[in-house]
Amino acid sequence: MITKAAPRIIRRFALPALMALGLAGCISLGGPPPESLLTLSPTARAPAGSGATAAPDRKVIAVLALDTPAKLDVLRVPVQVTDTELAYLQDAFWVEKPARLFRHLLGETLRARSGGAALVLDGDETVALATTTLRGTLIDMGYDAPTQSVVVRYDAIRVDSEGNATTRRFEASESGIPAEARSVGAALNRVANTVAGEAAEWAVS
Repeated sequence: MITKAAPRIIRRFALPALMALGLAGCISLGGPPPESLLTLSPTARAPAGSGATAAPDRKVIAVLALDTPAKLDVLRVPVQVTDTELAYLQDAFWVEKPARLFRHLLGETLRARSGGAALVLDGDETVALATTTLRGTLIDMGYDAPTQSVVVRYDAIRVDSEGNATTRRFEASESGIPAEARSVGAALNRVANTVAGEAAEWAVS
């Protein structure tokens, strides 16, 4: 089920609602907390105990913070109702904002794909030693109502140690998904992993 909401209303009430999770049973702020929160889980992970050290002959890849349009700068799953109408999926709340979740997914996927050949930084660590930086814009990570599909679009920007920039758009979708939080969340995780895998292959090439 889809409900319409203006982004400024979401910003005003989504965060307090999530903070109330830790106080469940004590107080109530605008209704009961969501039963569960959505996140992204990498299908490709670096093995336990693996690691890498910065060295003159080793690539250092820094995954920088991603830009997003206003519709993704919230803890909700956007729903494209028509070409000009946007809503948010009922009962679907991310544990963190989509851009941050996708950034960490991309970082972990890069660690797994590089096999320890590269040092990958995807947090707020210093990037002074980075030989490659990966940034860009997470354009879409939501649900399309007319086609009953989830879609993830990422415009990547790769910059090498000499300052040369290369861009590429990565996109994946999955159709036949009912407009329910659990189904949409699982499908978005699969699609986001597809995009992260393709972007990681490109970044280390």
